[in-house]
Amino acid sequence: MNVTVTPTEWRQMFSSTRRGARLARHLALIQLHDWGLPLDSERSHTAALVIAELAANAVTHGRIPGRDFELRLELTDSTLRVAVADARGERRPRVRQSIDGEGGHGLRLIEALAAKWGVEDRPTGKTVWAELAAWRPT
Repeated sequence: MNVTVTPTEWRQMFSSTRRGARLARHLALIQLHDWGLPLDSERSHTAALVIAELAANAVTHGRIPGRDFELRLELTDSTLRVAVADARGERRPRVRQSIDGEGGHGLRLIEALAAKWGVEDRPTGKTVWAELAAWRPT
């Protein structure tokens, strides 16, 4: 018997601050737990890293004072898609060729953990997304 699961989606706006980025990660992990992904599992830790990095990038590189960022999670049969939208469309993420002690590791981490990632333009700003494969809780 083939069972098809309807996508499950969650979205929330957060202030473009470090506190907003931490809150985004925290609430997203609670949502994933509600969908059946245990908080102390390897998949939860992987999701936490991806969510934290995308949210931190939105706050650091995509911030416009007074504008929030949006975190969206979409869980399907085989994929967890994490998408973060910010207000700075002209600041496109790029993987740095050289990294210093303070930064430059983020997108390399995303590349290592995600099945794929990318950037989509929005009328105001951009959305950076990453997809994690085989995410349906068992």
